Amino acid sequence: MAIPLGQKAADDQAGKRREPVRFSAAFAGGAARAADGRKALRAVLARAADVGHPPLSPTAVMDAELVISELLTNAIRHAPGPCGVVLELSGTEVSITVWDTSPREPVPRPPDEGRIGGHGLRLVNVLSHRFVTVPHALGKQVVAHVRLLPDRTQGALSGP
Repeated sequence: MAIPLGQKAADDQAGKRREPVRFSAAFAGGAARAADGRKALRAVLARAADVGHPPLSPTAVMDAELVISELLTNAIRHAPGPCGVVLELSGTEVSITVWDTSPREPVPRPPDEGRIGGHGLRLVNVLSHRFVTVPHALGKQVVAHVRLLPDRTQGALSGP
């Protein structure tokens, strides 16, 4: 089920080589769970120090977990057939890609404080510094980039 992808080296600000950490998994229709995405994300982020990445902000890690949960849940609920995730830790951010078979671009619902659910894409927009949808022949990829800086002070889950 999990398919490791190739790695390429990147330079950090001090000029030292830093290896990106990449992970990919595909799920048959109905087999994906948001918990699987969070588990994979935690495994990728746990390798950060091993390959020379700076310390990760605990708040940013929680933000990234919420982002992958929301994106994978949307794929499970709104797209028929298989779906998958691709995670890449590079520099001071993690790229979270969720692909599915639906050609429809996700659209945030209007705010409604009385509604239960339907707030996920608005959260993803707040927690990600970049968020795009990439259509392809078999559906789409939704990509969110979350910064993992140790001094992170932004994000919906951040305190005062």
